Amino acid sequence: MHLLLRVLPVLILVNFSFSGCAEKKDAPSGKSQTKQGRTLEFTEQITFLNSQGEEISTIRAALADEPEERNQGLMDVNELPSDAGMLFIFPDEAPRSFYMANTPLPLDIMFVSSDSTIVRIHQNTTPFSSAQLPSGKPAQYVVETNGGYAVSHDIQEGMKVRF
Repeated sequence: MHLLLRVLPVLILVNFSFSGCAEKKDAPSGKSQTKQGRTLEFTEQITFLNSQGEEISTIRAALADEPEERNQGLMDVNELPSDAGMLFIFPDEAPRSFYMANTPLPLDIMFVSSDSTIVRIHQNTTPFSSAQLPSGKPAQYVVETNGGYAVSHDIQEGMKVRF
């Protein structure tokens, strides 16, 4: 009986420890939750051109040319390769405005006119922000890349893009 009183607390502790490990093992970790999200198919290519018309950078892009795709954009995308982005195509040229709601990555948002000129760049936008990011001038296309892409590749307003 005396031995049982000594062993019983140890058995309870061991059982509690193993059941705790099992619960942790079955529950998703914060790290794996961070990696979950939408995945994109990069089917397009966008080339950025300097003022002399020379290629300075090229990315692969997912296409958003339907209203539903444009509305969703890069929302819920947790990882974007450094050489990738998204191309939004609108049916007409007009003033545009984007925001970052449900978008976990900082982005560079480049508004592009119908003649392929970059008319506005919003650099390193704030994730999850509902602040409006206007084009300032009419745009028919929008290119989104990882935040800092425009600075690191010396992409500036007034330059052109080729799709």
